[in-house]
Amino acid sequence: MNRIVAPEVLDGLASDDPAALRSRRDLRRVHRAMGTRSVVVRALKDMTSSWQKMPLRRVLELGAGDGSLMLGVARSLAARWPKIELTLLDAQALLAPETLRGFTALGWTVSTDITDVFDWLARPVESQASGDKAPHWDLIVTNLFLHHFEGSRLTALLAAIAARGERFFACEPRRARVALAGSHLVGAIGAGPVTRVDAVLSVRAGFRGNELTTLWPDVGDVWQTQESSAGLFSHCFRAEPIEVT
Repeated sequence: MNRIVAPEVLDGLASDDPAALRSRRDLRRVHRAMGTRSVVVRALKDMTSSWQKMPLRRVLELGAGDGSLMLGVARSLAARWPKIELTLLDAQALLAPETLRGFTALGWTVSTDITDVFDWLARPVESQASGDKAPHWDLIVTNLFLHHFEGSRLTALLAAIAARGERFFACEPRRARVALAGSHLVGAIGAGPVTRVDAVLSVRAGFRGNELTTLWPDVGDVWQTQESSAGLFSHCFRAEPIEVT
């Protein structure tokens, strides 16, 4: 299966379009069916178990959507991740007040960055428009986001992430025949017409093997990466600095 990236229907809809509202509800069902939260939580627990020298404080999620998936992750990790400063970056303002209250109840401080991700990566690493020092993140995460991009845009995005974060984790669609077959069946869990189309497009644009590893910048051999499938439908990628002993 060759990788095919095509615009997804949801990305072309206004945030308050009824079809978009339904599709975002559908995504929550899809995440439950895929076990996405469990996949992300297990991976982040495994990554942070070796972070003895670097306490986690500042986290950025790219393509955060409405923040509901990250809230579920936060609820599972709050005991070991107290007082996190979380930034949710998305092109649309989708964070609901009740979701924000959920983060606050965990002791997390949440801010939103409503911007296109390529405007974000165009910001200088050293400074922002305000003149303040640009944030550097202990951890950058994405979920079902990288598969929207290909070629030089994907390479540039990964390079920007490597320049701005200490560690990175992505959970993406797995490009495989079983996953493709499953994408054709999302209507069985109540998904509407937008999600039924986008689910198939997502799998066709997904990843497998070491495709992300080959694109990850490895200047000076300072990074170690790991890429693997998770369950039937997810493909995970993580990048961490090589520990010097």
